[in-house]
Amino acid sequence: MFRFPVVFALGALVGGQFAASHAAPLAPAAVILPTAGVARAPEAFEQDRPIMNVRGLVAVLHGLPALVCGLTAEAAAGWGGGSWMNAPAPPLGPDATLRLAGFPRARMVPSEITMLIDSLASNDNCVREVAVRLIGRVRASYVEERLIAQLSTSRAVPTREAAALALGLVRSKDAVAPLERLIGDDAVGVRANAVWALGRIGEKSVASSMRRSLRDEEELVRLAGAGAVGALEDVDAVDDLLQVLRTDQVARVRRSAAWALGALRQRRAADGMVAALRGEQDDDVRETITWALGNLRAESAASALTELLQRDKSGEVRENAAWALGSMRASSAAAALGAAAGRDSSADVRGTAAWALGQLHVNEAPDGLVRAVTDQDADVRGKAAWALSNIGDARAATALRAALRTETNSTARRAQIRALVRSGEQSESFFKELLSSEDPEVREAAVRGMAGHGMNPWPWPMPRPRPFP
Repeated sequence: MFRFPVVFALGALVGGQFAASHAAPLAPAAVILPTAGVARAPEAFEQDRPIMNVRGLVAVLHGLPALVCGLTAEAAAGWGGGSWMNAPAPPLGPDATLRLAGFPRARMVPSEITMLIDSLASNDNCVREVAVRLIGRVRASYVEERLIAQLSTSRAVPTREAAALALGLVRSKDAVAPLERLIGDDAVGVRANAVWALGRIGEKSVASSMRRSLRDEEELVRLAGAGAVGALEDVDAVDDLLQVLRTDQVARVRRSAAWALGALRQRRAADGMVAALRGEQDDDVRETITWALGNLRAESAASALTELLQRDKSGEVRENAAWALGSMRASSAAAALGAAAGRDSSADVRGTAAWALGQLHVNEAPDGLVRAVTDQDADVRGKAAWALSNIGDARAATALRAALRTETNSTARRAQIRALVRSGEQSESFFKELLSSEDPEVREAAVRGMAGHGMNPWPWPMPRPRPFP
């Protein structure tokens, strides 16, 4: 008998929620201060990130089957299994890790698929959670008929919630009409999952129903509705989404509406988004509006974004403002971007501001960008040098030469060499010095520079949050 474990609720340890059920939560995530003698790694204690309830996780691990334990370890590590599954003597033993390595690619036989569908009627939240996730790996044609039947025949709200979720996961076109009927269901979770599923299936004929869901009295449904409208690319929903962004009392619903507006890429929404941005108090919502404006390439928002870059208290908002200004090539923001590249307190902001300057068509490098080639952060140094190579300002050559002499990061070195070459440095002594380097990448860059070939350490910063509701 297949046994469903109780561990796929790992996401709840950092405040996550599951659409498939309203499970009893694990112990809530608490702020855990580092104990004496424990090194404080900056990347592990970033202020704006939720803190994992490690104690709560460890408390539920005792006695779990090896496969369940391994899957939990994978989730905790961020699903990068290739990095450890070939370890010779892992705690679970090599046999267990070999079975775990094959799990994502394993197929299911029809009898097991049937058992999974039946398991959606289980009283156990975890059984339904895992069952619906596994059903999501199956082709719609294998499961949609029975799942649709569960929508209409089951009286159990959790079963209908899970069936709606599963139909969305398999993207069942046959389920569009039955799911649309559920938008009027009395159960909040059923309505929300039906809306979410319809957005994932992508049938544009339901767009008007999705817009109506934005006015639902329950935040869970409005949240799903905003995501569905964005997924359907319903450009007729711009005004509805702006209304949500201005008036909804729930921050995460406003954030989802901002994401949808960014996904729709309708520049006519820019003025309304800027107006909402000026009065928004929630950091996550401001961050997402800023990202969305960058996605729109809304040049009319350049002034507001520049103000955010200079004054916003959130580093994520400032970083996204820098990215947005670079994406829309807002030359008017060059001075503000230069100042941010040279002195912002966040390395992420400094690096993205430097990258943004490389996107602009400016002839002179701001002083802050030149200072950034000696930044304490290697990523910032690389982006600053890359930006200088795009600008080609000969006045930066002295700073670049000095930075190159002490640079220890290979990507930053290549960027600095590229910047020097593109700034006009062609002296024999310069290339001779590079060719005598012990670093083969430096020698290669020198040869490419002498031959006139491109050197492209492309420091493309992925915009954050890259949100999906």
